[in-house]
Amino acid sequence: MPSLAQAVLAGDRLSLARLLTRVENETPEGRESLDVLFAYTGKAHLIGITGAPGSGKSSLVNQIALSYRKLGHRVAIVAIDPSSPFTGGAVLGDRVRMRDLSGDTGVFIRSMASRGSLGGLAQATAAVVQVFDAAGFEVILIETVGAGQSEVDIARLAHTTIVVEAPGMGDEIQAIKAGILEIADILVINKADRPGVESTERALKSMLDLAHPVPKNFPHHGQILMDTPHAAGPQDAALWIPPILRTVATDGSGVPDLLTMILAHAAHLHNTGDWYIRERARLSAEFDLFIQKTLVDRFHARIPSVRIDLIMDSIQKRKISPREAVNVLLNGSDL
Repeated sequence: MPSLAQAVLAGDRLSLARLLTRVENETPEGRESLDVLFAYTGKAHLIGITGAPGSGKSSLVNQIALSYRKLGHRVAIVAIDPSSPFTGGAVLGDRVRMRDLSGDTGVFIRSMASRGSLGGLAQATAAVVQVFDAAGFEVILIETVGAGQSEVDIARLAHTTIVVEAPGMGDEIQAIKAGILEIADILVINKADRPGVESTERALKSMLDLAHPVPKNFPHHGQILMDTPHAAGPQDAALWIPPILRTVATDGSGVPDLLTMILAHAAHLHNTGDWYIRERARLSAEFDLFIQKTLVDRFHARIPSVRIDLIMDSIQKRKISPREAVNVLLNGSDL
């Protein structure tokens, strides 16, 4: 067993931080450690928090973590921040809003840059979550970038997905466009002390009335059909309808009710067997991604770059289509 992986299992926080860095950078030690730690995963409750920028996701994550700590749970937080398209850098400032958690050894906050990944998550997010799971954190909170219209990745990773809205931001229509409401297990109207909260809640309720119950198998980037509890149909007495809750994250108002609903959703997943379904869908998607990456890497390792350049020249000159070019390369034939 790699020494870092062994230290992480023993509870060493410094080793955990070092291993997370190696996992993010995809070093050989990081990959080997992930393989070893996988046998120790599958116990944590993964909670995704998504929504538009400015809706108060970070402050709400702070309050949820504090509530779980009062119950004695160890909590890990993965905060994804957007990367600059020019420099590639990121501010990684979400932890500024989580000062209440500083100094608590039962909490570990990891900020990550999206590095251009779409879907609101960094590419290494699933691997980082796996490390936290193996390290013994019972609850893992995953906060997405907040890009607004490309955040459905979180539904494939998390067991419970919380979509955060705020009054007066015009996000109700955006939520329909993005399919955000379709991935929500719990809808939260944060900043509920602001004017317009009633109209926001009415709009969300109207959308839910139109949307449920419907089959909720949706293709994600053509990779898998994501199964959720709603796929059972209206005849299923155990159908989970996303509740709409109001919170004020700055003072913690409504957070106890939110925590109660999160725990109720986890119990629902276990009682109906949907925890197993979501876990299998997540692992299946991860398996497919590894297959794609491995095959692409092997393909490029076998084909000389000069030959690929010649093929690309032919494609650019419209002498051959991309599909035909792939067949030429796979069959080893000439242009």
